[in-house]
Amino acid sequence: MRIAMWSGPRNLSTAMMYAFGARSDCAVVDEPFYAAYLAQTGLEHPMRDEILDRQPQEAEIVAKALLGPIPGAKPHFYQKHMTQHMIPGIPRDWMQEVTNVFLIRHPARVIASFVSKYDAVGLEDIGFRQQAELFKLVQSWGQRPVVINSHDIREAPAEKLEQLCDAIGLPFSPEMLKWPRGGHKDDGVWARHWYGAVWNSTGFAGPEGPLPEVPDALKPVLDQAMGYYEDMKVLSL
Repeated sequence: MRIAMWSGPRNLSTAMMYAFGARSDCAVVDEPFYAAYLAQTGLEHPMRDEILDRQPQEAEIVAKALLGPIPGAKPHFYQKHMTQHMIPGIPRDWMQEVTNVFLIRHPARVIASFVSKYDAVGLEDIGFRQQAELFKLVQSWGQRPVVINSHDIREAPAEKLEQLCDAIGLPFSPEMLKWPRGGHKDDGVWARHWYGAVWNSTGFAGPEGPLPEVPDALKPVLDQAMGYYEDMKVLSL
């Protein structure tokens, strides 16, 4: 099974990759289209040059690899994808050959976490619009994509991961609930900038507290993202 997990940044996406990566039967890949996205947009992200050096910049090569032999000859392949990477020019047809899952998080939490690591943030940076677009595309192919809320995973990790596995036809494994401290061997090169908290973890953090206050300057971004989030939330497991 090939599982494409679609989310925006700061969305429990790395912890979910670690959960699947802790399974003995599952290979993982971390944001494989990142270099292609940077190459096409010219954006100056942290560690841009290193990312471009370490990943293929040709999106077609990436897409072919996602459907090619699974690393380590494992039976399952978990692919962590960022929705904002799927700009025009990045192929989507390969998505018809994988099981697509959509990971959501409240926009206020995403924005608060994002601005702690990156100075500028707009709607296009946090992936909510693109996530909705990809969800509708997958539906148009006759698939029934799964939606799961990061808030619910942190409330009850075992229960929600078991639900997720059942929804996609994958046997649940308790291995998914724990991982070694210090990161994963398949982390992207950008991990040292973005993954500090999850590197120090050995499992999912507990329930989230109250929603953070979003700065006034970013409230228009929050308002725009909320509509996309609410539409997806009602479909979550």
